[in-house]
Amino acid sequence: MNYSMTVNVAGQWRDYLGVCKLRVVALIVFTAQVGMFLATPGMVPWSVLVFGTLGIGMAAASAAAINHVVDQYADAQMARTRNRPVASGHLTARSCLGFALVLGGLAMWILVQFVNPLTAVLTFASLIGYAVVYTLYLKRATPQNIVIGGAAGAAPPVLGWTAVTGTVDPNALLLFLIIFVWTPPHFWALAIHRRDEYAKVDIPMLPVTHGVDFTRLQVLLYTILLVAVTVMPFATGMSGLLYLAGALGLGGVFLYHAWALMRDVSGNQAMKTFGYSITYLMALFAFLLVDHYVPYLLARLA
Repeated sequence: MNYSMTVNVAGQWRDYLGVCKLRVVALIVFTAQVGMFLATPGMVPWSVLVFGTLGIGMAAASAAAINHVVDQYADAQMARTRNRPVASGHLTARSCLGFALVLGGLAMWILVQFVNPLTAVLTFASLIGYAVVYTLYLKRATPQNIVIGGAAGAAPPVLGWTAVTGTVDPNALLLFLIIFVWTPPHFWALAIHRRDEYAKVDIPMLPVTHGVDFTRLQVLLYTILLVAVTVMPFATGMSGLLYLAGALGLGGVFLYHAWALMRDVSGNQAMKTFGYSITYLMALFAFLLVDHYVPYLLARLA
């Protein structure tokens, strides 16, 4: 194989990895793993941890790849997305779709064979919810697209929990609720920053249809609701004081960003709020995980 062929093959693999949206998948996998660990007082069986993580991650990557195919023409017109592999022409839509279907099929096989059928069914429903219901329909049908479609993105902790227990537990649904309420202020902050681009491609994001000021208010109101919802794991006895302190501290900073966004005149606060929202979710779930294992570790040391 000559040098040019080597470069071409390497570039193709980078393109295939690019359509997987690995940063997003990493966050999905992390929240799914937290769901796994919270589902048991001890350690997660290694087979569930490995194959559950692999199956859920591959399904998320499959949904992301389908999103690249469906949104290729809109992506090509937006500065943020015009260099994506399919939008830029580096990868054909047919190749990307074939890759997505193979990835999704393997994910379902892994989950059925090595985890349990319920996790496979719920993961498949989540994949369809994001790749088809949200991307094909909701995204262009209503400014509440991200609120309704957020259910698919909020599923990973439930999938992780189900992978361990084979059932859908109320505590797993509480984790679902946290991400469901987190999604609108997270995404609307980005939508404010990219309002003109969404308007250009006729995607009815909230700041396009209702204006930036209205969207800023919704970000603040949803953030207040989010802080209230994140107290619920402590209120129900699912988590302890360590988690509560972390949730309130992180929530206070999120509220500061949301309030600063309300008063922003520079235009820079939207992306600061968006960036913090990602850190917020990762740290919140990290507190859930650490708090869960503190009693376990203390008992082992006693």
